[in-house]
This record gives sequence, structure tokens and C-alpha cells, in this order.
Amino acid sequence: MSASKSRGIRHRLSLTWRVIALSSLLLLALVVLFTWIGHANLTRQFEESRDEHNARQAREIQLALQRSEDGLQQLAALSAASPDLGPALQDGDAEALFHSLSSQWPTLQLEAGIDEILVFDAEGSLLAEWGQGQADNERPIQAWVDQVMSTEFPLSALRCATDCRQYAAVPILVAGESVGIVMLSRSLADVTRQVQQVSGSDVALLITGTPEPISMPERHLESWNGNLIAMTRQEAYLQLLERAAEQTSLNELLQSPLHLHHQGHDIELSAVHMTADEDRRSSGFFLLASDITPQMRGINQDTRTLLAAGLVGWLAAELLLLAILLRPMARLRRLAGVLPALAHGGFGQARNAIPTPRSRFPDEIDVLEGTTLELSNQLETLEREVGARGTQLAERVEELARERDFVSSLLDTARVFIVIQDEHGRISLVNDYALSIMATQEEKLLGRLFDDVFSARDSTSLGEASEIQEERSLLTTEGRQRTIAWYHAPLPARLEGGASRISVGLDITERKVAEARLTWLAERDPLTELYNRRYFHEALALAMQRGRCGAVLLLDLDQFKDVNELSGHHTGDRLLRMVADTLFQVFGHRGVIARLGGDEFALLLEGADARQAMGVAQQIIPQLENTGLDAGGQRHRAAASLGIALYPDHGNTAADLMASADLAMYKAKESGIQRWHLLSTVENAKDELQERVYWVERIRQAIDEDGFELMVQPIVRLKDRNVRHYEILLRMRGPKGSLIAPLHFIPIAERSGQIVQLDRWVLRHGLKALKHVQEKGVSLAINLSGQTLHDDGLKQYLIEELAASGADPNYLILEITETAAVTDFSTARGVLQSIRDLGCRTALDDFGVGFSSFHYLGELPVDFIKIDGAFIRSLLTNPDSRVIVRAIADIAAGFSKQAIAEFVDQEALVPLLESYGITYGQGYHLGRPVLLTDVIPGALGNSNGA
Repeated sequence: MSASKSRGIRHRLSLTWRVIALSSLLLLALVVLFTWIGHANLTRQFEESRDEHNARQAREIQLALQRSEDGLQQLAALSAASPDLGPALQDGDAEALFHSLSSQWPTLQLEAGIDEILVFDAEGSLLAEWGQGQADNERPIQAWVDQVMSTEFPLSALRCATDCRQYAAVPILVAGESVGIVMLSRSLADVTRQVQQVSGSDVALLITGTPEPISMPERHLESWNGNLIAMTRQEAYLQLLERAAEQTSLNELLQSPLHLHHQGHDIELSAVHMTADEDRRSSGFFLLASDITPQMRGINQDTRTLLAAGLVGWLAAELLLLAILLRPMARLRRLAGVLPALAHGGFGQARNAIPTPRSRFPDEIDVLEGTTLELSNQLETLEREVGARGTQLAERVEELARERDFVSSLLDTARVFIVIQDEHGRISLVNDYALSIMATQEEKLLGRLFDDVFSARDSTSLGEASEIQEERSLLTTEGRQRTIAWYHAPLPARLEGGASRISVGLDITERKVAEARLTWLAERDPLTELYNRRYFHEALALAMQRGRCGAVLLLDLDQFKDVNELSGHHTGDRLLRMVADTLFQVFGHRGVIARLGGDEFALLLEGADARQAMGVAQQIIPQLENTGLDAGGQRHRAAASLGIALYPDHGNTAADLMASADLAMYKAKESGIQRWHLLSTVENAKDELQERVYWVERIRQAIDEDGFELMVQPIVRLKDRNVRHYEILLRMRGPKGSLIAPLHFIPIAERSGQIVQLDRWVLRHGLKALKHVQEKGVSLAINLSGQTLHDDGLKQYLIEELAASGADPNYLILEITETAAVTDFSTARGVLQSIRDLGCRTALDDFGVGFSSFHYLGELPVDFIKIDGAFIRSLLTNPDSRVIVRAIADIAAGFSKQAIAEFVDQEALVPLLESYGITYGQGYHLGRPVLLTDVIPGALGNSNGA
């Protein structure tokens, strides 16, 4: 950053403005605090005064009510003392009784505001009345009469219904005895006017607990369940009361006044409850509305005055502070700008910028300026001396640097360990490369014995004792073990000490690891870390050369291909590792265990006989059956087939013995019961092996040279014996034109994996034939093996062959066996659906062998069901077969699938099958297999008649 930019930043963030800013924040906070406290005090004082005012108003209202009540009672007493009232009441003269108070009634009504006069006899009967009573008829007049007559004391009461009235009842005395009662009632209108005059507020009289009056519904307040029977300034006050009723309740209003802002004024609304009889649900309230706008404006004005005064004081204080700090801070800024230049040698610039102090009363800044000037002079002198001595030192340092650079380059640039040892074998020097590899500091190595740091492994003398080449181990701080090849050479002896030597080390750790890794890879399988096929063959050959007996156990996992296809190759790899771990942990001490490749494992038991080998096999099978894993919702178990071959009984060489073990393993797969097999004699083993190799070669040659022949057997519609389908059958051409049945070569093709190629051969030639028969409305049925269901390229192959042959897929029926479909249901369903998506039809062959397939029948996308021939042969003689065949036919019809009966070998079966609803039949009685070329001449072109 440049000097100008630095000065600019210091000016913007100078000490002066920091002090001003901080003091301003403090003073502003104090101003706001004092203003808030003043406003709070004014508000509190106003609220206290209003509370006293409201309490005084309540007392004055109660006093006005009491005075009104006393006045009414006096008027009642005067009326009772009328000279004509007592005698008329005593004599029972109704006319005289009426005239006794008629003269007083106008005066009482107009002057005293009396609303009603009632006269009762001693029994409480109403004898005369003047005026109009309250609208309701629930006044407890009889109770009042009884109370006055019994006590002979006046009674006063306040009743609120459609309006509020005060009642006064006085006994009428004649000769000292009560002969009746005079009762007067008066509304609270006069009291309301008195309250308004005393308080200076708008007053309303509210009655709650009564239904809404019909005459003035606009005065009904729904929220308070009350009616306003009297009020001042109705137009303004009524709207205010309606707002108040929406915001608060009467109980809350009785406890504390409500402040409202109404039409630009601040209004305080309070309520005073009037005592009433406890037997009435209605109550009366005086509602007082006072305009407190002047008071609130005064509080706000005082608050603004306090805030303005505080702000003026803040500005005055800040201006004063700024005036005090401005000149001293300017001098400090000047010093702050000079000192960085002084640090970089600007001595003259510093002296020119700072004037010579002349003040008679120096302050701290004057002292600081003088000290700065002295410091600049001393630093300038010191710099000249240092420069002179630096020139001398530079020349010497340059000479030493050349020597040092040469040695340092020699030591540090070399990518080897360089260590110098003294006469006691202690380290006195170590280069940077060694320190970086060891991840340590030089101080921690100097003085330590060389043998303690680098552990001795072996040494080889190359000449004199002083020149030695050796390998030593180094344990780094990270815990890594390194191998260092050391070369030692003596150094010239120093005058003050004995002989020392220089040691040069080369890190050969990676070379050692690579050698060990290559050795390991040459002997091990990288996936399972077991021995590989090459090592196993060498170990087997060495064991056979030693002349002892022994055994080889060859193990192959069953349906391992399904694991890869259903759950992925990573799941298959996990299962292989689990199998390897099980074999190594349980049988690793018994002999050499190896993975030969794929899902094949082998175990060499040197010195074992047949009994011991069978014992190990009987242990391996259950161990593997308990090994498995879950993946993708499926459980995969490591079921295996195991073959045992003994040496020298089953082979004199390693290759022969492995071939014999392979044959034994396939025999174990074929048996399906014991899961392991031990060859009996070497002759049988060799013969079987040679036969299998012979057939594998024959099948391969027949596929390459079209050495197969296609035959067809008709599938007949039973009701009219019309041929609608042909099933394609496969034969192999033998010597002299003979045809070999599939039972001789199909099992070998399935074991050797050639069955998929064989199915493709049949599909290719069958589609060529289909091109010729589809024009007649005839379909061809072709069988697919279980292994072809796992052929990922089957659908694409069908698409290509259909396009090449021009065959209509609607006339192609592809059959799979029930066993293959149920064994791998999900795969079979997917393959069948993909075939149907192409337009082909599907069939389930040999149906009924596994009755569990009934459950899957509705899920499998097939068009035809071929009932297994074992049930058809015994249909006429076995009742159970008839039940099964009928059930299969019913199930097929229920799932909208057509049934085909196999092995129909006599006419008596046809009507029985028709009665079961079976549409098609196939068998020697309906048509024997014939060559495809005899039925469809020229169907296969020039493919050697195939």
C-alpha cells in the first residue's frame, strides 16, 4: 500500500474522530435515556393524577346517588305525612284517598322529577297509584311492603331494567300505628346531569342484563349486553362507546380506564358501578368519557423539549471537545506521518517536518517532537557507521557464502541421506533430505548414536573395515518402516578429535515393496488373496514329486452366474471373498487353498487318503451353505459342488489329476444329492473325461459346420385335427447319415456352456423355415434352455434375425420349461415379456411337474401351457392324473391361456381331453416327428439340408 493511501486511511480513522464518535455515542445514549426517563415520569405522574381524579369522580357519583336517595326518602315522608292520607287509608275511603295526594302529584312530578306514587294498605294491597312504573313487572314491591310494615322503618332501593329508578317506601302512621305505605320512584336523569356538571365529562348510563329495547336499538351494545338509557352528546359519545365495547370488557373497564384516540382527541373512558338489589340480573353503570388531549399534548411537548435540550447539549459538548483536541491532534498526526519515514531513513524529511520547540511551557507533545528530532540525528549517525561496517562484512560473507553454498548444494541437493558421525558414532551433521524423510528437526538428531536412529539389519564387507555397505531399517515419526542402503567412508582426522566418517544412504523402500508385491502377485489371487492357479499347480507338482499320496478337492459354486446377473458383479465379488475367508479360516491349516478362477476353488491335502478327503468334503459343504449375504432384497448362499481326486490313483501329473478332479466335480453337480463325489478308479475317470471332451468338440464342430438337423412334430387342434403349429426338434448328424438324439449331447452342451450357442443356431434356422410356413397360417414352436434366459443379447439377436429372415413374429412361439421359469421367476418373467413385446408368443413346457408354479402362472406372460406328458400317458388308468389334468386345464382357462396336451399316443385320449376343454394335442398318435425339409421343402435353403 502506498504512503499516500496510508495517510488517507489514518486521517479518516484518526484519534480525533474516534474520540468524537465514541463520546457522541455515549452522550446520545445519555440524552435518549434521560428523555425516556423524563417521559416515563411525566406519564406516571399523569396516570397517578388521573387515578385520583377517577376515584374522586366515583365518590362524587356515589355521593350524588346517596343525596338523591335521601331527598326521595324525604319526599316520601312528606307525602306520607299528608293530613288527609292517613284517615282516608284508615277509613278505606278510596275517593278520599285519591284526592289526598292528587294535589301534590303535579308538584312532585314537575319539581322533584317523581315518576310514580304507590299507596298500599297494611296488608300490602295497592290502593292508589299516580304516574307510570317501570316496564318490567319483576319489582319486589310486596317484599318491600312486608319489610317496611314489619320494621316500620323507611326503605330505599335502586332498580335497573329498561331504565334505572330509585325507590323510597315510608310507613303511613295514624295515632302512632302503621296503616299503610307510600312508595315513590324517580329516574336517575337528575343524577346524571349532576355527574356531568361535577366531572365535566360526557356521561352515559348503561344497563346490562336486559333485552335490547325496541324503541332505540341503536343504543344497544352487543359486546357488553347492555342498553344506553341516558347519555350526553349522543352523536359523538355513542360511536366512542361502540369502539370501547369492541376493545375491552366492563370488568376490565371497572378496574382501569381505557385510553382511546378518537377523532383526533385522546379520550379516557372509565366506569362506575351502581349498587343494586342482589335478586336482579341487570346492573347499572355510569360511563364517563374525559378528553385528556391537552394533558397528553403537554407530556409530548415536554418530552420533545427534553430531547431538544439534550441534543443541543450534545452538540455543544462535541464542538467544545473538537475545539480542544483539534490543534494537539493535528500535531500528533504530523508526528505519526513522520515516524514511518524516519524508520525508512527519511531523517532530513523528519527534521524539515517538525519545527524546533519554542514553547516556554512544553507539554507532552513538545517533548515527543524534541525526542523525535534527537532520534533522527542519532539514527542517521548510526546508519552511516553500520553502512561502513556492513561493506566490510559483506566482502567476508561473500567469501564464506561461496564455500557454504558449495557444501550446502552438495549435501542438500542430493536425494540421498548424508550423515556425518564422530569417532564415537554420534551424529554431528545431517542433510535436509534426511530430515524431510524422517519428518524431524536437526536438533533432535545431533548427538544421538547412529545405531540408535538406524537399526542394523545385515552388513556385507566390501573391502576394508572402514568401507562397509549395509542395509538398515528406519522407523519414521509417522510409524512407517523404511529400508536404507548405507555406504560409509572415513573422513580426515581432526587435530582436536579422533577419526570420523561420512555415511551416504539410499532409500530402497519402494524397491523392496515392489519386489515383495511382484512376488505376492505372482502367487496370489488379487480378489480373494488366496493362492492362484499357477502357484497351486506348482505346489501340486512338487507334492506329487515328493512321492507321497494326497488329494485334490475341486470346488465350484452352483448358480453363481445368477448372483452376478441378479445383484451385480460387486455382490458376486463379495460372495467370493466370503467363501475364500471361510475356506481359509476353517481349512487353511490343512493344506494349500487356491482360487483357480471364476467361482472355482481348490484345496491340496498332502498326505491325505480317501477317508480324510471325504471328511474334509463333508465339512466344507455345510460350512459354505451357512455362508451367504443379502443384496437387493435377495438372499444368496454359497452352495457348491465338490469333486475329489486322489494321487497317484487318479493321475500321475498335475494336469491329469486336475482333469480328474474336474470330472468328479461335474458328477457331483449331476447327482444333486450328496453334493460331492470321489472318483472310483482311474480308468473310469479317464474314459468319462475323454468322452466329455469328445462331445464338447463334436458340438463345437456341428455349430460351426451346420452339423445339426431340424425335425418337426405337429401340434393338432383336437376338434378338427387341423395342424396349427409345429414344434421344432433338434438332432445331430452322425456317421453315414444317422441322426443322434439330443439326450447324448444336450447335457454336455449345458455343462460346457455351449447351450446358448446351440439355441441361437436353432433360432436362426427356425426363422428361415418360418418364412415359408407363415403364409399358410402355421406357427413354429422353438424350445429355449434355462441358460438362454440369462443371455443379455437374446432380445437383440431375435430382432436382427427376424429382420434378416423376414419372418412374422406373430407366428413364432418360444417355449421354456416350467422348472426354468420357477427357478428364476423374475428373470423368466422379464425375458418372456421382452419376447412378447417383439410380437412373439410364448409357451410354458412340461407344466405340472412343480405344482408351486400354479402360484406364478398368472404372473408369467405366456400364451400356451403344455401339460407334462407323464400325466397324459396315465390319464386313462390313473384317477389322480385325471384330477391333475382337469385342474391344469381349468387354471389355464381361468388365466386365458390355451392348453396343449403332450404324449397323446392313442385315440381314446382325444375325447377325454376335449371334455376337459384342452384345445391342442401333440403325440405319436397325432403325428410323429419328421424332417423339416419333408414338411416344408426348401425351407432351409442350401444349408446342407439342415
